[in-house]
Amino acid sequence: MNYFFDHLWTSFRFPIENPVLIFSLILFIILLSPILLRKIRIPSIIGLIISGVIIGPKGLNLIGEKLLESSGSVKLFSTIGLLYIMFMAGLELDMNQFKKHRNKSLTFGILTFSIPMFLGFPICYYGLDLSVTASLLTASMFATHTLVAYPIVSKFGINKKAAVAITVGGTILTDTAVLILLAVITGAAKGELSADFWIRLLTSLTIFSLIMFLVIPRIARWFLSKLESEKTSHYIFVLSIVFFAAFLAEVAGIEHIIGAFVAGLVLNKLIPHTSALMNRIEFIGNALFIPFFLISVGMIVDLRVLFQGNGALITAAVLTTFAITSKWLAAWVTQLIFKMTRSERQIIFGLSTAHAAATLAIIIVGFNTIIGTTPGGEPIRLLDENILNATIILILITCMIASFATENAGRKILLEQSEDEDLALPQMRSQHLLVAINELKGNEKILDLSVLITDKKVVNPISVVSVFADDQEAENNIRRSRNHLNDIVKHYLDGETQVNTIATIDHNISSGIARTSKELAADIVIINDSKQVNLLHRIVGDERDHLLDVCYKTIFFCRLDNAFVSKKRIVLICPIMAELENSFSDWLERMLRLATELNIPVLVFSSINTFDKIQQYIEARKFMLQIQNKEIEELDDYFLHNHKMEISDLVVFCSARNGAISHSSSIEIFMQKLGKAFPTQDRILIYPSQIVADNVFNAYDDFSNSALTKGVETIQKLGKEVGSIFKNK
Repeated sequence: MNYFFDHLWTSFRFPIENPVLIFSLILFIILLSPILLRKIRIPSIIGLIISGVIIGPKGLNLIGEKLLESSGSVKLFSTIGLLYIMFMAGLELDMNQFKKHRNKSLTFGILTFSIPMFLGFPICYYGLDLSVTASLLTASMFATHTLVAYPIVSKFGINKKAAVAITVGGTILTDTAVLILLAVITGAAKGELSADFWIRLLTSLTIFSLIMFLVIPRIARWFLSKLESEKTSHYIFVLSIVFFAAFLAEVAGIEHIIGAFVAGLVLNKLIPHTSALMNRIEFIGNALFIPFFLISVGMIVDLRVLFQGNGALITAAVLTTFAITSKWLAAWVTQLIFKMTRSERQIIFGLSTAHAAATLAIIIVGFNTIIGTTPGGEPIRLLDENILNATIILILITCMIASFATENAGRKILLEQSEDEDLALPQMRSQHLLVAINELKGNEKILDLSVLITDKKVVNPISVVSVFADDQEAENNIRRSRNHLNDIVKHYLDGETQVNTIATIDHNISSGIARTSKELAADIVIINDSKQVNLLHRIVGDERDHLLDVCYKTIFFCRLDNAFVSKKRIVLICPIMAELENSFSDWLERMLRLATELNIPVLVFSSINTFDKIQQYIEARKFMLQIQNKEIEELDDYFLHNHKMEISDLVVFCSARNGAISHSSSIEIFMQKLGKAFPTQDRILIYPSQIVADNVFNAYDDFSNSALTKGVETIQKLGKEVGSIFKNK
């Protein structure tokens, strides 16, 4: 009995040493603190930091100092969480927006670095009586900031707003400058600042940049495309890149958080934001690693220093007040320069006012830097304990202010967005895709395409239909289809996308697809046209025209044999007057969304009128992408441009049905030429819908205009031939 109580006392003795119990305790905190504090409107980030203060060695001492050291398990998870925050900031950064706002990001980066530095140095030198080197180091602490509140903007779905892009871009600029300055200041304090130091730093940074921006993207593109089916391996590969980049950054003489952010930038184009891989990255980071980091920040805080004398309290008040004021000034000047709203200024201030990661790195490096010894043999540190303790208080207060400011600003931006939202947006939310497949194998890329071209705001966005012929095997086929449909649902759930599945029978496959598309009010039907799967022949036989005749919806015939990660450009070819089709915006919306998700440019071959309409739509829908036009007067002019098609290009050709305003006799001939010129190219063949308006002539369905259409096309062809004769002469 005594043994039992002794064992129980040993297990629950403070500080806790059992790693299983420690892990369980932290998981309960991650689970319960956001739930409990949400009722009193305290952000979950603050709850996690306060929880860390309570259970840390400076609080109830549930978790001892040993676990916070470099070899401790909590320190390990905390480091992973810190790297995860910086990695996700780079990964979720909209590169098109960043390029669009790069000048603003550069301006904000300069302001948020220079204002704290130039105003902070005299305060530290004259007000706190620090040395020149210590004043420079402490002032550089004011300049840096950590994106602790970034999960809030990500949760609100405003991480692609211009103000967020400007802040994230400015963050990496100022943090990079500060951390490089840190290496210089500590080198100067140790007397190591020489020509060899500068040569070593510049050389290592150059090698780091070459590896990250030239070598890693090629390896990542090859791995993600060749091992496309190994979803677990994709996530492990991404983690490996993040930590390897962090290690390379340390080797280069800069902080590991810069390496993690660069890894996010490098993988940004290769991981679509709506993909299953992105979902796994966000889920594991937000559920485990990032909360660990926030709790560990709270564990460092020692509230007792406030009651150990006026010196620590005054130092903490001065540092905290100036840190907050300098970041507000930088946000305010940025607002004035670029004429931004108050909500945008507040979101910039909220994201940039938190001091945690780089701030800790700077102060701890300064605290550990020994510049001499006292007559009694005590070490003289570059930064003393008062600065260290005051900085911990600064971290807690600025993280709390950043969380509250960011959450309030995020709510205001969402309200402003809802007030300014276009009245046509509910119609955009009613979009519905119908994917016609009978099994998962060989159709994975079609399913991925349906996710990439779907707006996340759409309710009930995708349905998958399996159609079987009404014959003796119909019932058996329906039963067997259940396993295939379960596999398809699981594939969608990996990316947290809702999907409806339907198995049905009809007298022929095309009619079943057409009937289901009407019942579901789908606007687009997607068919696999891959040579490897040969599904087109399974569904419509050799009569593609039959499906086009019975299904008036917009149809995408897709041949996608290569992974989306390998795509570097969309080549869009439009016939003359394509913009006059009533479903022009339907398919254009999907293709622009695909380009945005893949973060690749669009090259358009079209008439000037069609391209003008495309640009107008891009501006109206606020898509951020690179687009270029090469004007053609007729389809065959495409070959006159001597355009070099790359294997990484995705060809999108907007065809037209018989009788459509953009249809001509040259379309079928052009499709044959395009197929012969690029037989292995991935492509999407689009047939826009032809919805006939209700009128008195609808009663005469038996009347066919095919003969009249043939005659008109023949006359048009003869006219072109005669015209070409006169041109030659």
